[in-house]
Amino acid sequence: MLEKMKMIWQDAKQLKDERGLTLVELLVVVVILGIIAAIAVVAIGGIIENSRKDAMVSDAKQMVSAAKLYTASNPVQADTQLNFKGGTPGVDATSYMSSLKDPYSDTTYTKAIVNVKPDLTGKFTYTVELEGSKKVIGKDAAVAESALSKESVENK
Repeated sequence: MLEKMKMIWQDAKQLKDERGLTLVELLVVVVILGIIAAIAVVAIGGIIENSRKDAMVSDAKQMVSAAKLYTASNPVQADTQLNFKGGTPGVDATSYMSSLKDPYSDTTYTKAIVNVKPDLTGKFTYTVELEGSKKVIGKDAAVAESALSKESVENK
């Protein structure tokens, strides 16, 4: 029993001699974590912006694909404007694609148009105009199908 008491006493003495973190050490750890968090927030913000631009370009490409389906099943002889928002101008093409949501808000795009232009050989060229709440594709002029990229997404 005496041996056990000595062991408990020694263990308690060792615990007393060990020191914890000082306030300075704790502050250094907090500052380092704050710097890492600030870097992560900036990096994540850029990733989110790029993914929204990618979503907008993807929507524009889907509109062109739907326009190609439309031209394959309907005769298009002159310049045609396919409206994926519904209503005027041109042909209402909403039946070729479900509604598109603006990645910068929870609403649909304010403008979603594909212009179809046949040439003399019977081939078609497709240009896109897509306008969301904050960004737009085809701000000054419609963007050709081959030029659709993140760089074609501009501020409104």
